[in-house]
Amino acid sequence: MPDQPVSKPLPIVVLISGSGTNLQAIIDAIAAGKLNAEIRAVISNRPNVKGLERAEKAGIPAHLLDHQLFDGRESFDQALQALIDSYQPELVILAGFMRILTEAFVSHYEGRMLNIHPSLLPEFTGLDTHQRVLDAGRQQHGVSVHFVTNELDSGPLVIQAVIPVSPNDTADSLADRIQTQEHIIYPMSIEWFVQGRLSYKNNASYLDDQLIVKPPQWINNQLVN
Repeated sequence: MPDQPVSKPLPIVVLISGSGTNLQAIIDAIAAGKLNAEIRAVISNRPNVKGLERAEKAGIPAHLLDHQLFDGRESFDQALQALIDSYQPELVILAGFMRILTEAFVSHYEGRMLNIHPSLLPEFTGLDTHQRVLDAGRQQHGVSVHFVTNELDSGPLVIQAVIPVSPNDTADSLADRIQTQEHIIYPMSIEWFVQGRLSYKNNASYLDDQLIVKPPQWINNQLVN
């Protein structure tokens, strides 16, 4: 039998603000053949971050676009959009990108921009999620991948990873355990998009052409629908 044609890697651009551990997970997944994507550029809004070093080490174009050098959110987002579009990505990945984006920017990438947030959305949007989970006495914590919309941390969900909260947990221990899960489900979500299994229509996410009402959950290293 003839070999099956190999589809071209999906071009993506990754936006970061810090250490870039999710970026590294994506780089590693591509190198391992688990993710058929090509990172065309990594862009940081903050200087001297580890994520830019990770990109350079992997031979990926790494850009600093310092938001402090712009006179407002709109002008920064316009410059960011122009830089992203120069690489013609089919998907934009927010990987610890600590910026609130303008409506025009989000609308431009509607249906082709993903974010990962360290909570079981819709609970605990915003910052300091690990301590807030502990303060609320929750027995479960997790992380969510979602499409980006103009409502902060509230776009249509794609997948969640769930972990138990133990009596001995601290915000730091939860952060470490959640980060491990992030590195699994983010590349997985991107690969679903690459394969055409994941899509966005009318402000909703679909997996295998089925509306995601309750997102699949990654629990104890297995996917639960």
